[in-house]
Amino acid sequence: MSSSDFRQIAIRTEAGKAERLFRAAVSAFCSLTRPSRREIAQLEDLTLPLFDEVSVESRRYVAAALSECDYAPTALVRRLAEEPVEIAAPLLARSDALSDIDLIALIGRHGLPHARAIARRKELNPTIADLIRALERPTLVKTRPPETVTRLAPKPEPIAKADADRPAPGEATENARRRLRSMMRPTGDTADINTFLGQPAYVKLRETALTGNAAFFQTALADALEIDFATARSVTAQSSYAALLAALRALDLSEDRAFLIAVAVYPGEFPHPQAIRLFLDRYRLLHREAALDKVRAWKAEALSRAIRGNAADAVDMESREASNGDGASAGLKAS
Repeated sequence: MSSSDFRQIAIRTEAGKAERLFRAAVSAFCSLTRPSRREIAQLEDLTLPLFDEVSVESRRYVAAALSECDYAPTALVRRLAEEPVEIAAPLLARSDALSDIDLIALIGRHGLPHARAIARRKELNPTIADLIRALERPTLVKTRPPETVTRLAPKPEPIAKADADRPAPGEATENARRRLRSMMRPTGDTADINTFLGQPAYVKLRETALTGNAAFFQTALADALEIDFATARSVTAQSSYAALLAALRALDLSEDRAFLIAVAVYPGEFPHPQAIRLFLDRYRLLHREAALDKVRAWKAEALSRAIRGNAADAVDMESREASNGDGASAGLKAS
């Protein structure tokens, strides 16, 4: 079918023909060897207004057709990718019109069903593959098995021996914290926060964020930034991701890693691609030194709270001692 045939289909707008027009326009478009930008725009202008009027079967047909198309219209593909996985699967698994950022956003909004379809892509970004594996196995915080379960296991000796050589999670965390403290700068500028943010720290942030348990992630963030838990909790308890943005920038994470964590902690903040683009723009424009200053301010505020709390406790103790002394003196006088 020629491009002129496609243009003729695009012009037909008779009432009651939405279903047939939707299918025919996409079929004609897919037959074009190298469609022009104008023809791509024409297809979007024609099909997107009809989208809500056509059946699920037509959407499934169009998604399958466009998944094999080298020049599929991005807006239409993105709209179809938001459909249930029964419709969107061919596009999720094959379409080049979906960028890595699109795929991460779709996983953040639709979860495991879309993630499993995306996992079938031939050349998948390793970061996205890691995210999908994490969703498949959500309990990534390793704990030792209960003693009763160990006793009931058929052959517990090899496992028990392997576990005995491995430090307990709490002990490993404390050891890591001690090593990090030893690396803290005594003088000068030698101790930027990223000097102790290795791969394990990022993995811990990512995995705890994907558990959906806020306390797990807040603990990991407190460890990574060397801040107290209350400050880490206040960073993620805000209605927007502004504070978390500064925390991730201070840790010098790459854009894709920072976004992956942000969308796991604040999934409702990314309802459309424009919100994702806004996050990435803000992340790029935020100078790392400004983010580090923000973290230092959090630490100073935490220290100030601790000092004020200790001072208040001391005053309270003195007042109690004074009142006890006055009471004892009054008792002696009465006697």
